[in-house]
Amino acid sequence: MTAERREQIENVVIVGSGPAGYTAAIYAARANLQPLLITGFQRGGIPGGQLMTTTHVENYPGFPDGILGPDLMDLMKAQAVRWGTHLLEADADSIDLSQRPFRIEADGQTILSHAVVIATGASANRLGLPSEEKFWSSGISACAICDGATPQFRNAELAVVGGGDSACEEAVYLTKYGSHVHLIVRSDQLRASAAMADRVLANPAITVHWNSAVEDVSGNEWMEHLTLKDRNSGETRTLEAKGLFYAIGHTPNTDLLNGQIDLDPKGYLLTAPGRPETSVDGVFSAGDVSDAEWRQGITAAGSGCQAALAAERWLSHHNLATLVKREAVEPAQAERPVNVEVTTESTFDPQGLWQKGSYALRKLYHDSDKPLMVIYTSPTCGPCHVLKPQLQRVINELDGNAQAVVIDIDADQQIAEQAGVSGTPTVQLFHRKSMVKQWRGVKPRSEFKSAIEALPA
Repeated sequence: MTAERREQIENVVIVGSGPAGYTAAIYAARANLQPLLITGFQRGGIPGGQLMTTTHVENYPGFPDGILGPDLMDLMKAQAVRWGTHLLEADADSIDLSQRPFRIEADGQTILSHAVVIATGASANRLGLPSEEKFWSSGISACAICDGATPQFRNAELAVVGGGDSACEEAVYLTKYGSHVHLIVRSDQLRASAAMADRVLANPAITVHWNSAVEDVSGNEWMEHLTLKDRNSGETRTLEAKGLFYAIGHTPNTDLLNGQIDLDPKGYLLTAPGRPETSVDGVFSAGDVSDAEWRQGITAAGSGCQAALAAERWLSHHNLATLVKREAVEPAQAERPVNVEVTTESTFDPQGLWQKGSYALRKLYHDSDKPLMVIYTSPTCGPCHVLKPQLQRVINELDGNAQAVVIDIDADQQIAEQAGVSGTPTVQLFHRKSMVKQWRGVKPRSEFKSAIEALPA
């Protein structure tokens, strides 16, 4: 964000970047309000919201053949930016609603705004098993879509806990990789939609364990077994499984608002039915942060529209809006993410900064004297969509002093296995043929850049 932008009072700041946040941004930007959207980064989940951990979205209008969740969010982001939304790719560290304009701290900056749209969504719940921390990322995961393709899960017995749409979707997805999938359901029926439930019950590669609860997991370095308890009889039994994936609901991300705004007993923002206004004048709610019932991409997007329109009316009513005059009536076409093609012998560039595939990895590992960043991803990994542009910026900012290779763990399974990759995204940093650092998950851009700059020349 520029110094000039930091000094001004924003018309509206949108906190959160799921379907609700991006839709609010599209509407506010088209109203010439030039909104600032704080995407989030690590706090409360990844930018893009829950759709970033979804494979095929089959029920979003306009995509008759379905669309990958991360791809849908990429398109929403591009549309918001096209109309003039400014993005701050950082976490909101604090939100102060006690004074006007409202004050938001993010990325070491103080941001002032007349209106705020809260679209922070909700985070996946955990079971809190005794051995959960020991086996987290070593068998236990909250994102089958992100981690299901990792080598350790291939041709292995896997388990999903939950009974809703997300659990059923993950169970079906995991049959692509595991030898068999066990769906652990606490009750005697599925809460999923009829279509999803039918897919699960008709799939011979899925066994549903009714009235069952996970007591704990066990294993050596990697999870090998889980203990199930029959909720009717109280009996326990051991089930062989190398993976346990959580799909057990969410908790709203409202911790920054505690004591400042009305919340319900579960922490969701309170609004009047069908309305985006909160208990604080000028603060509006959008998406799952106030929706404990429907929790759909389309309802989140709809609520984002409502929040933006309500904010526009509120700003106009109080004579607070500063409209931005566009240089061109029609904005330029949206910039869409570009997929990098797999590098071959004919396309390999020994000085190339960003390449893809096993050939480029072998050549750079053996022949290049520059630090080499290897990024392990999978096609359906939402966090990978978030991280890759950040890493591209790091490589570009280093002005040719480091190189990067992207490895698709689906296409290069053997390499991923040899590298010990247990989930995506995983980033490994090599220098002089030795791995000096490894990261799992999404990390701040500065962390990668600092690690490379600290290497000896």
